[in-house]
Amino acid sequence: MIPLRDSNPSGTVPVVTIALIIMNCLVWFYEVSLGQQAQRFVMEYGLTPLRFVTFYRFQGGFVDNALIPLVFAIFMHGGWLHIIGNMWFLWIFGDNVEDRLGHFKFFLFYLLCGIGASLIHVMFNAGSRVPTIGASGAISGVLGAYLISFPNARVTTLLIIIIFIKIVELPAFIFLIIWFAFQLVSGTSELAAHHDTGGVAYWAHMGGFVVGVALLWLFPKKPVYRTSFRYSDRGRFFR
Repeated sequence: MIPLRDSNPSGTVPVVTIALIIMNCLVWFYEVSLGQQAQRFVMEYGLTPLRFVTFYRFQGGFVDNALIPLVFAIFMHGGWLHIIGNMWFLWIFGDNVEDRLGHFKFFLFYLLCGIGASLIHVMFNAGSRVPTIGASGAISGVLGAYLISFPNARVTTLLIIIIFIKIVELPAFIFLIIWFAFQLVSGTSELAAHHDTGGVAYWAHMGGFVVGVALLWLFPKKPVYRTSFRYSDRGRFFR
């Protein structure tokens, strides 16, 4: 399922969402510019679970092996599809959550979701030597907050099932519950297979989602004076 747009107009300019997209893109372009040295960059600044939990064994200690990767890995990506997919989800869902929380609180929320997602990934993969990178955990937190804040918003979705392709409108809560269920099934299967060769960090996705839901209840929120708009006298409203 690929979201194309939602029916929930933002009441403010999503300056933090835009800034986050720019920051992620700048880091990605820097990775690309490194050429053959990019892998070394990923190994150094990506979050490697085993190095994280045994930071005291490595030169640089906690700061170089745990703290810096924990934050910096959130802004790194492993390929064009990886960053394009993540930034697209952030663009679709981030503006409304930013509008709900306010600019500064949304930035803090985003970072905490990313850090929380990474810590949960480490919990389930403590012995892994594979570095984890990407904004997916933080963006998953945004999806969790969107589910709680705007469950009845409509998400125009490109549905692809083998050779079946169709554009449908789904309530946000259905789209996001299906998304979470896919992460759960995939993550459980991967855990059962005991793979340590890289791939998708499904537990980081689920962890970020749960952290986002939990943090939303803790963060002070602006009042919601509107719900998602679907119809008007002239037709449909879309952002």
